[in-house]
Amino acid sequence: MADASLVLMALLPLVAITVIMVVLYQPATVTMPIAWLIAVAVGVIGWGMSPELIAAASIAGVFTATEILWIVFGAILLLFTLKQSGAFDVINAGFSSISDDRRVQVVLLVFLMGSFIEGAAGFGTPAAIVGPLLVGLGFPPLAAVVVALTGNIMAITFGAVGTPLIIGLEEVFSQNEQIQAAIEGQGLTVTQYVADIAVWAASIHAIVGIVLPFIGVAMMTRFFGEQRSIRPALEVLPLTLFAWAAFAVPYWLTAYFLGPTFPALLGAMIGLFVTAATLRAGYFLPDEEWDFAPREAWPSHWVGDIEPGESVSDEEPAVAADGGTVQAGSNQGMSLGMAWAPYVLTAGLLVVTRVWSPLQDFLQQNLVIAWNDILGTGLGGSFRTLYLPGAIFVFVSAVTYTLHGMDSSGVRAAWRETGEKILPAVIALWFAVATVQIMINSGQAGELDSMLVILSDLTANVAGAIYPFFAALVGAFGAFIAGSNTVSDILFGTFQFNAAQNLSVPTQVVVGAQAVGGAIGNLVAIHNVVAALAVVGLVGQEGRVIRLELIPLVYYAVASGILTLVFAYLFVPGAF
Repeated sequence: MADASLVLMALLPLVAITVIMVVLYQPATVTMPIAWLIAVAVGVIGWGMSPELIAAASIAGVFTATEILWIVFGAILLLFTLKQSGAFDVINAGFSSISDDRRVQVVLLVFLMGSFIEGAAGFGTPAAIVGPLLVGLGFPPLAAVVVALTGNIMAITFGAVGTPLIIGLEEVFSQNEQIQAAIEGQGLTVTQYVADIAVWAASIHAIVGIVLPFIGVAMMTRFFGEQRSIRPALEVLPLTLFAWAAFAVPYWLTAYFLGPTFPALLGAMIGLFVTAATLRAGYFLPDEEWDFAPREAWPSHWVGDIEPGESVSDEEPAVAADGGTVQAGSNQGMSLGMAWAPYVLTAGLLVVTRVWSPLQDFLQQNLVIAWNDILGTGLGGSFRTLYLPGAIFVFVSAVTYTLHGMDSSGVRAAWRETGEKILPAVIALWFAVATVQIMINSGQAGELDSMLVILSDLTANVAGAIYPFFAALVGAFGAFIAGSNTVSDILFGTFQFNAAQNLSVPTQVVVGAQAVGGAIGNLVAIHNVVAALAVVGLVGQEGRVIRLELIPLVYYAVASGILTLVFAYLFVPGAF
């Protein structure tokens, strides 16, 4: 076992992130640079890292973070383009026209629509988009935030077209010689290994998530219903189970056959159309519509600066031709099919660029910004401009300008909103991933194991054979402090791999549980909660939201832990 002083030093960057963000309540833009400075100091003092190695590890981290940011930038640009074109208003109206029952709206907009947005964009976008939609339909803002954060856990692991697994695990494992050698020793490439992890993560989610749509509805009826009971939720249990199946079946099959890029995107898209069509045909609709109590009966803390039913757009109403007003971005003549067309085009392009080898090779080999052997350390980084999904999102956004007949003011507004959304994430992600790369590569400085290897050894020794039960909780902790499934995987993916190897349990199952845990932690990630509350005018209610979100968090973490133990020791005890 490592020297106690080394263990304490290895813990310092993680402890700093926890204390500064959670206790001192500072944003990630402040926290992550401080954590990086602490990691640098620990690397120099405890591991004897040279300035060149620290700089190279940090630069490699910036390359990885920039790939994440490119994907997120493109995804958010498309979202705001559709907002400005009026497509989201049309999509929202299409769902609300199916039923005025709030329980049905939660299943469609939160579980399915929210999962689709997560699959396309990730990084906290669903709550920021779906929450305002619910408020516009008349939901109490506090209820809108609580259910919006709850509903898309299954999609988060594969959010932003698989970024948490592709960037958070595949990129990191490819840069770790020890892990890469262990994987290749099993006759696998890192890409194939991460694809197997995707199947295990999807399996855990598909089983544990069977009650996820029901939980979202039950949270609403129990804490925001007039009778404060889950009985109204039980009345739509058949609908919640059907919606789960409509999403989970294509979701798992996509993970199995196509890998980590498409499960959330295709699962949610298919689930949306199947469930909406079934409801329109008259199946699974409740006999009586359920609604909230009258507005005057609501507690004051349910509503902040925005009244339910009002627009939550930052744009001022536009003047119509007849002198009246229409909401900015509205497009009354747009069909539902035309509103969905950009996302259908996106899904098609993503599939083609991932399964047609000649095109895939072209995109991977052109416009690649790379730095091999950074500062003579052997570390490297690259930025695949064309191959990453960010390029597809930007291309589809440009197509949408013509497809939806947008004017220049709408285009400018979409870019402005995207810039405002992405800029705060740049500094946070650059320093967060650079910190992790220092911790991962600290072992190259001498004969000591790296910081993360030392911590994983200690954890495995303390927890022993029951460690797989806690793997998802470790991932949840990472997302709680970082606010991102991707960053959680970057922080703890290597840690989980080494812990599983030390215990001789299947690494794929344990790392799959890590990927699931990263989704769980998003329920209570501080800046996710703050962002969701801000867009509905309720900043200051973070404590109430987090306390309520602990209910689904505990269920999901415990159920995932039990399932991970079952998979590891009963289903595939001898697997790698």
